Amino acid sequence: MHTVTAVAHRGDPYRVRENTLPSLRSALDRGADAVEIDVRLTRDGVPVLLHDATLKRLWEHDRPLSTLSADEVRGLTDGGVPTLEEAVAATDGHRLMVDLPDATPRSVRAVVGAVADCGAAERTYYCAGTRTMLAVREADPAAEIALTWTTLAPPRRAVLDAIKPRWLNYRFSLLHRELAVQVQRQGLLVSAWTPDTRRSMRRLLDIGVDSITTNRVDTLHALRARPDGTLS
Repeated sequence: MHTVTAVAHRGDPYRVRENTLPSLRSALDRGADAVEIDVRLTRDGVPVLLHDATLKRLWEHDRPLSTLSADEVRGLTDGGVPTLEEAVAATDGHRLMVDLPDATPRSVRAVVGAVADCGAAERTYYCAGTRTMLAVREADPAAEIALTWTTLAPPRRAVLDAIKPRWLNYRFSLLHRELAVQVQRQGLLVSAWTPDTRRSMRRLLDIGVDSITTNRVDTLHALRARPDGTLS
């Protein structure tokens, strides 16, 4: 029976502030197989969980993360922005999908190195576009990669050969059955982001994708548990 991996997007953001430890724990409690997190570096090179370049949207401080030390971030957010090390510990053996927004080769090396130092390399995989995933592959030849792809045009063979992804990670609205089958025939897995309606999730389940990343992981968990993809 085909099993679809349920990935919680930034934790459980409809209930708990995204990319925080309580949000990660809530997602796992609600049936997530893996948690997707966004990781950036502070000024002093500490990997922390934050999607945006600044603290403005989530923490009401219009300060770029790159100008703040880890201690300053901790003070401004009352400890709410966790380090990657804390997130690894809080997820307690579960899978982590690490997104790397605005990454540089330096930040990639720091994040990949931190994952290895935490002993979490076997349960961590990485997603982002071509340039960043090339940097991940250089930093860790054994890394598991979900190459984020935003067009219907297939990746060039040279890109696939250089990055060696396990997954192609598509925006959910791009996917259709023929595309999923085509990708899977190449020996790759298909992941989709970020459907939040039951209708969209059911469509992806019918298509036969291998993984779905969503902000409503409890809904996905319930849908995939029913053979007809419906909720009572």
